[in-house]
Amino acid sequence: MNTKKIIPKVISGRIKMPPSKSVSHRMIIAAALSDGLCSISGVLLSDDIRATIKACEALGARIILRRQPGGLYKLSIFGCSMPDAKGKIIDCFESGSTLRFLVPIAGIDAKNTRLIGRGRLPKRPMKPYHDAFAGTTLKLDKPASQAELPLTLSGKLENGVYHLPGDVSSQFVTGLLFALPLIDGDSEIIIDGPLESAPYVDITIDVMDKFGVKIENDGHRRFSVAGGQRYKSADLTVPGDWSQAAFYAAMASFGGSLHLTGLDSDDVQGDRVIVDILRKMGGRLSYTQSGLFVAEADLHGTDIDVSACPDLVPILAAIGAAAEGTTRILGARRLRLKESDRLAAVTDTLGRLGAIIESDSDSLTIQGGKQLFGGKISAFNDHRIVMAMTAAASLCAHPVIIDGCEAVTKSYPDFFSDYETIGGIVV
Repeated sequence: MNTKKIIPKVISGRIKMPPSKSVSHRMIIAAALSDGLCSISGVLLSDDIRATIKACEALGARIILRRQPGGLYKLSIFGCSMPDAKGKIIDCFESGSTLRFLVPIAGIDAKNTRLIGRGRLPKRPMKPYHDAFAGTTLKLDKPASQAELPLTLSGKLENGVYHLPGDVSSQFVTGLLFALPLIDGDSEIIIDGPLESAPYVDITIDVMDKFGVKIENDGHRRFSVAGGQRYKSADLTVPGDWSQAAFYAAMASFGGSLHLTGLDSDDVQGDRVIVDILRKMGGRLSYTQSGLFVAEADLHGTDIDVSACPDLVPILAAIGAAAEGTTRILGARRLRLKESDRLAAVTDTLGRLGAIIESDSDSLTIQGGKQLFGGKISAFNDHRIVMAMTAAASLCAHPVIIDGCEAVTKSYPDFFSDYETIGGIVV
């Protein structure tokens, strides 16, 4: 287990944000389904992205990686046009995005196709797909135990009307959006209830559009999908990651200042809402030509609905610990089914550092505004817990020791080295 000691330190400087993991998944999958050669530049090879690359290769795409300056990669992707899933084993490792995106794609024409995974992935819910495909020619068989993996697919994805609940991961919507345009006949996806995490579906539709595939979006209530479409070749660069930018924006708000470069103020990534949230709490943030400038600020508590931005919860909890007064994080029920039970993990880790924090079934309440102690905590095998608690070290009187820091490789392998370039001290 990789253990690191974070020394409390005011950070400052300029740092380029890593490429968006959410966009990278989608660009790689769309390119793999294209009808020719695509180029995707500025890819960070995290564990989750490697999982998607391997999955796409298993379905017939050919992918060549070339290292670029700064530790990123350019991917030359020879698309397969139509996936060949028969008899294939698709290892999704610990990536929920890879698994849920690939099920309908592999199901376009499946025969004894097996999806496998590890860690907490076999326990993450797949019921929306079991319900959506019930009564169709695409069959999903899971183990007799409560685990969802290995999942065996047989049959063919049909066009038609698919219902999905709005209060589950938007990854199920994205998977169907990717696959349905490739089959004959038109389809609809109807969302029952408000669609949580809707901005992630917007990323999917935006990426598909760049590859020539069109989706009609009726207010996130109904998606109309014309069949018989094909993904066209495209040359694209992955934009900076607003989810990762949130950790640095928090650090700068706690003390010092940072210029976060490589970010687009008009990006469709939903986690760009961190700017609005911090401003609401008294943060000092301003857009620049190349990104975002964040300075130290006196923060105050507020209520935050995270149903559209669940990945921000760990760092929002740390921000709540820094803010004077009470911060309530609401609409977070789905966080109990991530890489860890994130509500429990955040409550445990911040509590051990000295924060006053409570959780219930779908919310966190933090009484902030006092210096934290520091101490030893577990990462809970969760990359976002590692990064959020590294940021929280700025609030502590003593070092923060984190067991399990290898979890950051899931999304951001260079996190600690990048953190050190802005003055962070890690031993």
